[in-house]
Amino acid sequence: MAERAAAPQKKGLEGIVAGNTSLSVIDGQQGLLSYCGYNIHDLVKGSFEETAYLLLNHKLPTQMELDEFNKQIEGESSLSREVIKMIQSLPNGTNAMAALRGVFSTLGYYDDESEDNSGEANRRKAIRLIAKTPIAVTTFQRSRNGQEPLMPKSGKSIAWNFLYMLFGEEPSDAKVELMDTVLILHADHGFNASTFACRVIAATLSDIYSAVTGAVGALKGPLHGGANERVMNMLLEINDVDRTEAWIRNALANKVKIMGFGHRVYKTEDPRATHLRGMSKGLAEDTGESKWYEMSQIIENIMVNEKGINPNVDFYSASSYYMMGIPIDLYTLIFAISRVSGWTAHFLEQMSDNRLIRPGSTYIGERDLEYIPIDQR
Repeated sequence: MAERAAAPQKKGLEGIVAGNTSLSVIDGQQGLLSYCGYNIHDLVKGSFEETAYLLLNHKLPTQMELDEFNKQIEGESSLSREVIKMIQSLPNGTNAMAALRGVFSTLGYYDDESEDNSGEANRRKAIRLIAKTPIAVTTFQRSRNGQEPLMPKSGKSIAWNFLYMLFGEEPSDAKVELMDTVLILHADHGFNASTFACRVIAATLSDIYSAVTGAVGALKGPLHGGANERVMNMLLEINDVDRTEAWIRNALANKVKIMGFGHRVYKTEDPRATHLRGMSKGLAEDTGESKWYEMSQIIENIMVNEKGINPNVDFYSASSYYMMGIPIDLYTLIFAISRVSGWTAHFLEQMSDNRLIRPGSTYIGERDLEYIPIDQR
């Protein structure tokens, strides 16, 4: 038998540094996340628009700069008739993330600057994508419910308009604040799977629409963006505070993975989970639907105290969205509404100092096999 190659490297590029970035950094040991040098615990004091500006420009805006940025977003806050028609023509039962993947690709067809890879054009397209993504999500949701789409109201934030377009009524200040925090917390997170996919596509000098379409394809996977949906489905299956502990212990005994716990990078609590836990608790008090938070607390106590595994960003976001009345299959799309700011910022950063991303691999197959003619096999 032919000699085998050397033992393979760790799977999933674990421990491999794949590039440089000045957009975000994660300290997995300390449980810290910062964007462009600013701790997310401080950034949540501001707005998502400030965070998006920070990622695109590597600095926080002055009030004048933020006003101009908001004006640019508002100027791009619409969908063309062709894109709306495309969304409305989707087959019944279309996966929500698949729908968004198609929207991003379709947006490129109707953008005259789609193939212009100059820095100025790409920045304009980044702002377009940040502005249009929440409209695309709510248009999809309303379309499948037989409702006409709503467009954003002037002078309102992305968080405010998303909730307004989704539910058709003006949202409370408390819900807007919660949604704004959610968008800030999800904006960027190092070279995660979808961001790395975006940068790989950017490195080929493809267009920004192709890159974010690829990013959505990566985010669609349940090991990346789809975990929050599975958390909520687990809570709904349990559906009772009194049976939560027994359900979880039985699942653990049967080696069932408890979604929303553990992270490849964080060795302590995910700092985003800290804020989302508070959001879930606050919504439980406001809505009177306390059981989802109570169940989550029971699960967390078992996982942390007995298994030593901390909750990640998906765990408490699930119950928070549910108590806000958001459909479960839109949870990952909310992730995308936020993360498109990070994806486009990474696209711009990759383009500014580009080299084709082409890693090597360790071959573990057979070697030096003898070719046998087909009539002798």
